[in-house]
Amino acid sequence: MKKIYEGKTKDVYSLDNGNVMLKFKDDCTGKDGVFDPGENSVGLKIEGIGRENLKTSVYYFELLKKAGIKTHYVSADTANATMEVLPAKVFGHGLEVICRLVATGSFIRRYGEYIEDGTPLEGGYVECTFKNDAKGDPLVTCEGLEALGIMSADMFRSMKEQTLKITKIVADDLKSIGLDLWDIKFEFGFNNGEVILIDEIASGNMRVYKDGKIVDPVRLTGYILNR
Repeated sequence: MKKIYEGKTKDVYSLDNGNVMLKFKDDCTGKDGVFDPGENSVGLKIEGIGRENLKTSVYYFELLKKAGIKTHYVSADTANATMEVLPAKVFGHGLEVICRLVATGSFIRRYGEYIEDGTPLEGGYVECTFKNDAKGDPLVTCEGLEALGIMSADMFRSMKEQTLKITKIVADDLKSIGLDLWDIKFEFGFNNGEVILIDEIASGNMRVYKDGKIVDPVRLTGYILNR
């Protein structure tokens, strides 16, 4: 295998069959040793979280497959923390899509003078950021993406519709085991003329609460898989 990209939480390799392999790592986004999916840099290492993130991703990718939603997922080897996926072209140098069901984290840091932490965002609020650590992952609008030649308005609409649909599936599943999804982060790519979900649906990429307290990624995986 040839390494083609080294990311914060995963390394990416090309496979002889034309597909791609993701190798999950134990690094998590956060600050000062505290887990925070809203941060844009690695802040801590949690032993075994790479494998746990993969297990969660496989669970949700299979759930989406049953719902008829196409993704890049092909197969996984949880023992080795690897996942085989279809090749997909990222938008720009990488685009993150966040769906917020509750106002918190960086949303409050930006807009706290207008809304209180913990306020529900009815229907879900979708926002996009460029993956750029040096610039703090700047926000970008549909119009901005179109003006920059990164994505057409139709592609953006498809991505937003899929984001809201996928978030609802994940939120409903978590609700069924007594957990509340506050926000979740996705990535999308372009494959054979379609905008599809890529990367992962990991416990480390979502903010989930139980009885008013945030659930760390390792415990979250346990709740999801050991029901």
